[in-house]
Amino acid sequence: MSRDEAWFDAAEVVHRVPGRVRLRYQCRARTPTDAASIEWAATALAGVTGARVNPAVRSLVLTFDPMATNGEALCRAVVALRAPAGQHTTTAAVVDEGRGRVALRLANLLVSGSLPRLLQLHLCAASALPVIRHAVTDYREGGISSHGLEGLAVAISLARGDYTAANTTTFMLALGEYLEGTIARRSDDLLKHLLRPASNEVWVMRDGTEVSTPAAELAVGDTVVVGTGTIIPVDGTVLGGEATVNEAAMTGESVSVAKARGDGVLSGTLVEDGRLAIYAEQVGERTAAARIADYVQQSLTAKSEAQLEASALADRLVPLVLGTAGGSFLLSGDWRRAASVLQADYSCALKLATPVAFKSAMYGAGQSGILVKGAGALEKLAQADTFIFDKTGTLTTGSLQVTDAIAFDKTYSPDDIINLAASVEEHYFHPLAMAVVAAARETPKPHHFDHQEVEFIVAHGVASVIEGKRIVVGSRHFVQEDEGIDIHPYSKTIERLFHEGKTLLYIGFGGKLVGILALKDSLRANAAATVERLRRLGAKRVLMLTGDHRDRAAEMAEILKLDGFHAELMPEDKARIVDELRREGARIAFVGDGINDAPALAGAHVGIAMQKGADIARLTADVALLEDDIARVADAKAIAGAAIARIASNYRLTVGLNTGILAAAALGVLSPVATAVLHNGSTIAILLNALRTKTKSPLRV
Repeated sequence: MSRDEAWFDAAEVVHRVPGRVRLRYQCRARTPTDAASIEWAATALAGVTGARVNPAVRSLVLTFDPMATNGEALCRAVVALRAPAGQHTTTAAVVDEGRGRVALRLANLLVSGSLPRLLQLHLCAASALPVIRHAVTDYREGGISSHGLEGLAVAISLARGDYTAANTTTFMLALGEYLEGTIARRSDDLLKHLLRPASNEVWVMRDGTEVSTPAAELAVGDTVVVGTGTIIPVDGTVLGGEATVNEAAMTGESVSVAKARGDGVLSGTLVEDGRLAIYAEQVGERTAAARIADYVQQSLTAKSEAQLEASALADRLVPLVLGTAGGSFLLSGDWRRAASVLQADYSCALKLATPVAFKSAMYGAGQSGILVKGAGALEKLAQADTFIFDKTGTLTTGSLQVTDAIAFDKTYSPDDIINLAASVEEHYFHPLAMAVVAAARETPKPHHFDHQEVEFIVAHGVASVIEGKRIVVGSRHFVQEDEGIDIHPYSKTIERLFHEGKTLLYIGFGGKLVGILALKDSLRANAAATVERLRRLGAKRVLMLTGDHRDRAAEMAEILKLDGFHAELMPEDKARIVDELRREGARIAFVGDGINDAPALAGAHVGIAMQKGADIARLTADVALLEDDIARVADAKAIAGAAIARIASNYRLTVGLNTGILAAAALGVLSPVATAVLHNGSTIAILLNALRTKTKSPLRV
């Protein structure tokens, strides 16, 4: 590990007084977690006069000169620290450390009863001292806490000479801390599994030759060549070649997918067999794999409203437990009963179960081809009651298909017109060109017209020479104004196709308009089923916004049984409508893919970007789809709803079980040992329930 590697994922201020601040930190994987290393580095920060670390709870207390720095600046400085060269602590080492602590306390519990009382006292005190010290530290820095209750319970048992109770409590605390930490790390590890390996060197076509190029130097528009066994380093579209690609790492689908010209590919997926030349559309930090890494880092530290509420409730219940312990002692005069009550604490399950459940759900979403930018986004998606869809590329496929081929020259048939256009368009990487080439392949007798070098006219079309005559294929402006070809004799046909909402491609040959191709987007096959499923999942309204013609929009709204639509809109109109609905109290999930959708995505309660969406749409959205499948929108809603339901269930279990344990302890029914076992056992069970996730297939990395 180099000295340039970041040491901490995050740090936050949890308590402060003049000249002292307490931070909660999270180390990155494979970086030092021992107190000595962190304290040494923190002490070297400007203005710091002292540092104390409790690695068990990831707490860093800094004393500092208020004239030189402040808590926020120190928090930023800690996050900016680089890991020391040559040192690393693996997750396994952290687990082994916790396991060793559990083993020592278990050994003490098992053997101390057969030892002399004086030796029992020393061993019990040694085991209890870290718990009591932690309690005292928490009290000094922030008042009574759950750790304070635990420390007080151990101290009471120790003072009464009940070494069995004290040893059992310290053992259960160590076991609970170890298991809780393991479960919390497991939820983090689930998300970190979504990170993709990056290749340092890639093969790129340069002047007709394959050359090895550093991945960092890739640019949009490069032609990247990948072969068998290679991880695809870019998001893009296949220009040539054929291969089977395993997309399990990104989409969860275990069945490999055949890829050929025109197919989209994602970074982080594996070429199992074959060879592809890929047009790079997204490179570096803009690739799906890089976005996953960014989302993972966000989700590991982001806190949802539910998590903040659970944490606040846990803190409010600490005085209740303390008061119940005091009341039970005053009424019974039994210190043993008070010690038992002090162990029936709500904090662990309330504070840990919610983030574990969110992270588990985000992992499940990632496995289903859905990237969720933090727990807050998942929470908002669960609350959404109004779904608004953009039309083109969202409810429709976004892929054009040739619907009409019309020949204006009797020398050519409609199939000839398609093949004539495809002969020059096959060299052009554009959705229109790809649609024409696909249509040519489906004609009864595909025919290639030999031509000279193809000329590309940006934003207009293509031109070449066939049998000594100039052929042009492109827009009306290109053919009519730039090439001077008369299209007026065919204006009625052109107007009819235009009003049908079709995109027109003009073919000029030898100075005459010989034909026209009409192309149209198609409704996604599962769009109606997705709308219906969203209703079953709690959506009260499903609407559509589009810049398309009103008649076409009305037709689609009727087919999909939508609750309403707005047509012929400008980009600012979409954002305005979203804002109006929000003001009326709707919790809106907006689904879009274009640059013009970005304002609406940002203004919605939660924004969902389609897989083929524009960069700004994916960056603005709270949820980004990795698969070009509208069904993933309903999947995301289902995952979010299930996560919130599980959190609510865990909340009820936590409050119910711990209240029952607390009452039984206060009435003297439970001993300190029984309370410790029941409390920690129920906490572990709740955390395991929070960790549950259902995914489509095991993740490959």
